[in-house]
Amino acid sequence: MASGAAAISPHADVVIRPSSDADVAAMIAIYERHIRRGVGDTGDFEEERLLPDELRRRRKNMRSKRLPHLVAERGGQIAGYAYAVPFRKRPAYRYALKHSIYVHPDHLHAGIGRRLLPALIEACAAGGYRQMIGYIDASNEASLRLHEACGFARVGYLPAIGYKYGRWSDSVIVQCPLGTGADDQPSAWSRPERAFSFPSTS
Repeated sequence: MASGAAAISPHADVVIRPSSDADVAAMIAIYERHIRRGVGDTGDFEEERLLPDELRRRRKNMRSKRLPHLVAERGGQIAGYAYAVPFRKRPAYRYALKHSIYVHPDHLHAGIGRRLLPALIEACAAGGYRQMIGYIDASNEASLRLHEACGFARVGYLPAIGYKYGRWSDSVIVQCPLGTGADDQPSAWSRPERAFSFPSTS
């Protein structure tokens, strides 16, 4: 994505929608900007470049499980994206998801995260999931504030859990209940992804 955000009106509407293959190049550009700055979700850090075909494969896999993969569009540009994947593969954890959210640096302080993250939470809750987990670099204060504003609580701290760009990095674990959370029991044998409904985008 070109760095033309300065030309966008500060009052430009933000549209949240399912991602499409046409958004892949812009999403990779956002991801690489985060990686070059060395600030991001510790668990998502990859030393090798994320290639377009790999991102398309991941999107296809998420869609097959009916999991949300969203983008925020502002002034005709992709300003951020977010997605959720299963927290763990074992059946006992089938109601829990972990998520990632990335906002393009040129669109910071434009309210992108405060539109994108609640939309992801709402989509996952509508799918019958009960908990959302996140791992946030402890130095990323902006992301920590965003998550707390959207209902996440800090539930754990992992000191020196990652090593990147010549330094050890700490990770903060955050958690947000979805829907009724743990207040009631799920339907017997229910699988949340079967109940999940979100507009289909190629």
